[in-house]
Amino acid sequence: MKCPRCESTLYRKNGRRNDKQNYLCKNCGKQFLEPVFPHSLEGELLVNSNGHSKVSISEAKDFFLVKNLSEEKFTEKSLSPFSFKLAEELLQTILSPNCLESAAFNQLLLKIQQKNEIKPQLEIGISLLLLDAENLKLDVNSELFLASVCKYPLQVKIAFANWRNPSTGKQDVELYNRGYQLVHVPGGKDSADAKMIAFGSCILYSYPTVKEILVCSGDGIFIHLCNQLQNQGLIVYWVRRQGQNLHIENRNTGKITDYSLAMATEVPSLEKVVDTIQDLIKTEQESINARLDSLVAVATLFQERCEINIKDNPKKTEAEKIIPILNDSFTESIQEEEKKEDSSVNLNGKTLDELLLKIIQDIQTKSPQTTLSVSKLGSELRKITGESPNSIIKKLKLGSNFTKYLESSPIFTLKASGKEYEVTALLCE
Repeated sequence: MKCPRCESTLYRKNGRRNDKQNYLCKNCGKQFLEPVFPHSLEGELLVNSNGHSKVSISEAKDFFLVKNLSEEKFTEKSLSPFSFKLAEELLQTILSPNCLESAAFNQLLLKIQQKNEIKPQLEIGISLLLLDAENLKLDVNSELFLASVCKYPLQVKIAFANWRNPSTGKQDVELYNRGYQLVHVPGGKDSADAKMIAFGSCILYSYPTVKEILVCSGDGIFIHLCNQLQNQGLIVYWVRRQGQNLHIENRNTGKITDYSLAMATEVPSLEKVVDTIQDLIKTEQESINARLDSLVAVATLFQERCEINIKDNPKKTEAEKIIPILNDSFTESIQEEEKKEDSSVNLNGKTLDELLLKIIQDIQTKSPQTTLSVSKLGSELRKITGESPNSIIKKLKLGSNFTKYLESSPIFTLKASGKEYEVTALLCE
């Protein structure tokens, strides 16, 4: 007999009403009378031809009373204590040929078969997490990542620790707010580990639908628990911390997944990194090709426009006037560069002095009042030769630098002027 409200079997007698036993449910406080059917018949189940599918007596009662029993007769019988005669009439009704061949009975069998087909589909498994809170701390993001690794929904989370230990801080409050079941152990070495192993080894007794289990601790002793759970047919993930990463090892397949605690993301494997780089290179190449195609199209349009302008204007356009000038200047610059290269190649001690004298004479001719410093003379030499004065001096092995070469030369005279030296040539005076 069960409570009509909560279906609890915990009840006690609570007097009598109308010559019937009254009961009080210990679970919800509901008062109810003794049912019409005795306790022995209430628990009976109607079994169909396959010998396994079952239906409650309440479903069978609704069907058979409506089919072949007189409603008035049943009402009269139900008002009196249940008798053997009523049970006999019910059995005769159930076993009668008319009942077994009726459409209502076929519908009842069909309903039972549908329930049997749906029931295996509803038997889905769950994932369970065992946490050694004294060894490993999991934040919300880490927990969500562990749940994504599992194939079944993570519905049960259990944490083990001595929660009176000050080192745990407010971790118990945080975990409890996140839905963890907290298991307290007394102080002592490896006390939490021992309790977690003892509880986990018989986890199927408490949670028979569990399919996957996450063992979260870095202690090596938990390899024994992982092996025991594997022997029970469970998929086991051993979660350990290595530096700033969570190391998740699937003990059944050997697959290893790493999760970065600092970046709150999965650490990709080498193959994934290579694939990502290749995708980026391919995307960049496609982008460059697209921009080159656009540039070619613009250049083609510009060329067509220039040809149209030339045909429309018989006179020379500004572009035609500018292009020869640019070509001439480009040719001159090339010739100057060639001259510089030739001069740098044919330089020696004598030709260098001649070149320096020519530079000094040209500057004095253009501006007689201008003083010529060593740095300015060197810059003019660099314009002609294309090399720094110091490198020329070192190449020709004439000294360590340009200033000391000028000081040691009998042709040139240096005069200090502040931080600079003025250069004069004896032949030019």
